[in-house]
Amino acid sequence: MNLSLRQHGGPDALGDVAFDFSTNANACGPNPLALIAVQQADARSYPDPQYRALREALAARHRVSADRIVPAGSGSEAIQRLTARAVQRGARRVVVPQHAYGDYRHAAAAWGLPTIAGECGGADTMCWLCDPSSPLGQASHPPGRYRSNAVVLDRAYGPLRLEGVDPWTADALDRVWQLHTPNKALGLTGVRAAYLVAPSNADPCEVAALDRMAASWCIGSHGVAMLTAWCSPEVDAWLAGCRDTLRGWKSAQMQLCEELGWHCLPSEANFFVARLPAGAPPDLPDRLRGQGIRLRDCASFGLPGHVRLGVLPPAAQLALRAAATTIGASQN
Repeated sequence: MNLSLRQHGGPDALGDVAFDFSTNANACGPNPLALIAVQQADARSYPDPQYRALREALAARHRVSADRIVPAGSGSEAIQRLTARAVQRGARRVVVPQHAYGDYRHAAAAWGLPTIAGECGGADTMCWLCDPSSPLGQASHPPGRYRSNAVVLDRAYGPLRLEGVDPWTADALDRVWQLHTPNKALGLTGVRAAYLVAPSNADPCEVAALDRMAASWCIGSHGVAMLTAWCSPEVDAWLAGCRDTLRGWKSAQMQLCEELGWHCLPSEANFFVARLPAGAPPDLPDRLRGQGIRLRDCASFGLPGHVRLGVLPPAAQLALRAAATTIGASQN
């Protein structure tokens, strides 16, 4: 079993750490409104198995019809389901970005499909896009062609874009499947819930097929509460304030990394990738882990010698500086 395809940020077998730079969650979170909604969710009862009220709320947020909303247990669950459906429709290969979330490849491998880099196109091809991208946090522009079995845009980090301009117009979004996982933006990654927005021209039978492939009650009561809160204007206002705060933290954190001799790659998101200097210990992430600091080793993304850092508050940055200096992780 190739576990490298399922590497993630966050707690590992040794538990949590004091300062976790390895995830892309909103460090300003959790959102107070969403947190209260989750805490007050009635876990004694099943949610509506059809998620009718939730679909209507999400549809209103995206200004689409409710029949274009497909609830999902998580982003990873949606990736598995979309891939399975693409196989049913005749997909024989999967296009993924050069550096991308491993679950795209993991889902393809589960069906024996090869993954390739390149332009979206071909009736036997499924295509994954992510904007902002992971791990780099860079803009991913709409492809020039859409003649694929399925084109899916992962919007997990869109709400936390701190710089640049979203290259996806409303028209471009309408032509692809959109995958939304608000728990990152809300700072509630432990609550597993997500949803898809179907293309405007999607065959209703295709949406129904994806619904049929889901397990019953794929989202529990707590996930329903979180997604419902996600639809409130108060959350959008809170997110705008978070982005202002995160921009300041990000600038300071990137400056810190550069002072350590870590070269920061461009990023528009609330995370970025840094290339470690030649003199850094090869086991630096493990040694920092021993001091209560976790980074995301980017080897599984195809970027050996690089680490991804989510933007954290100043106290965490000071801890990173002290630990890295003690270990001798700089080039000086």
